Amino acid sequence: MAVALLDAWCLIGTEDRFGFAWAVAAAAVLMFRRRLPLPVFVATLAAVFFTWAVYANLIALYSLSTRSRNRKLLAGCVIVSTACSMIPWPVPKLDGLFENLYGTDLVMLLYSLATTAAPVFLGQLILARRDLATRLEEITEARAHEELPTMQGVLAKERAQLAREMHDVVSHQVSLISVRAGALQVSTQDAEARRAAATIRQLSVRTLEELRSMVNVLRASGSRATELTPQPTLAQLADLVAGSAIDARLDLDLPADADLPPPVQRAVYRTVQEGLTNVRKHAPGSTATVEIRREHDVIRTTVTNTAPTRPVLPLPSGQHGLAGLRQRAELLGGTLRAGPTDDRGYRLTLPLPACGDS
Repeated sequence: MAVALLDAWCLIGTEDRFGFAWAVAAAAVLMFRRRLPLPVFVATLAAVFFTWAVYANLIALYSLSTRSRNRKLLAGCVIVSTACSMIPWPVPKLDGLFENLYGTDLVMLLYSLATTAAPVFLGQLILARRDLATRLEEITEARAHEELPTMQGVLAKERAQLAREMHDVVSHQVSLISVRAGALQVSTQDAEARRAAATIRQLSVRTLEELRSMVNVLRASGSRATELTPQPTLAQLADLVAGSAIDARLDLDLPADADLPPPVQRAVYRTVQEGLTNVRKHAPGSTATVEIRREHDVIRTTVTNTAPTRPVLPLPSGQHGLAGLRQRAELLGGTLRAGPTDDRGYRLTLPLPACGDS
């Protein structure tokens, strides 16, 4: 507003009260440029038409271009603003107007057009940078979600290896210490040595029990081979959808007495997990719907997302997630289908036999 008022003061002055009033009004409406960018732009056109004060109009045009992706609208605004700046005031008669326009210097026309278009290009650049920053944040979150299973797998292997080392090496040596201390306690005739051997044996037994407890904890939290790690079930779908970092809705329509086999529950869980991951990566700003229904003897899982509302950056993808889901579906007697929808969204469908047999 200060820049627009300074522009009006320098180019118009207070002598021309009519023009100065329009320029001040154009500067005043700039306070609403973020909430009502298009009406503010229209309101500043009068100052461009009646006076030479154009800064308020250029600022309003920049604010509009940072909030609108409608390039046809922006191009029309540039043309209208340029026309208002080129038509003289007061407007002559119709014949004189056309003569004046035809006689306008081409350089002045190009200069006015370039001056008006510059804030539009700058605003579109700022808008693109905002979209890019938002997309990078989403990619970072999606990558963190994808790296979490890998990190958990590496940690599980390390825990399993540590559990084996503790069981095979440390526990064996502590057991040997306990046995030798017990033998010394029985064979020695020295009372003090017998008491020391008994203490060593008690400490060894207690240490061995603690070691076994630690081995069980490590195996339960990291070893997949022992089947101690809890496998995902349908009861965890709500938490999965809620923590997906996207606008997703879960529609779970299964009978209360539905007791699905664990392989079927895991397949449904992994399908929903992969579908939500793909939405985060390839459809920024879209909404997703997860539907799980039982149709006779078939459990149908569908993950559908709408069209992305923000620019999509091309990301490398090996399609390993969908390939793994297809293999899992074939083993359980189902068929995975994935493809775009009519409204530029995407749908992932997995029908599985409720019994889980192939």
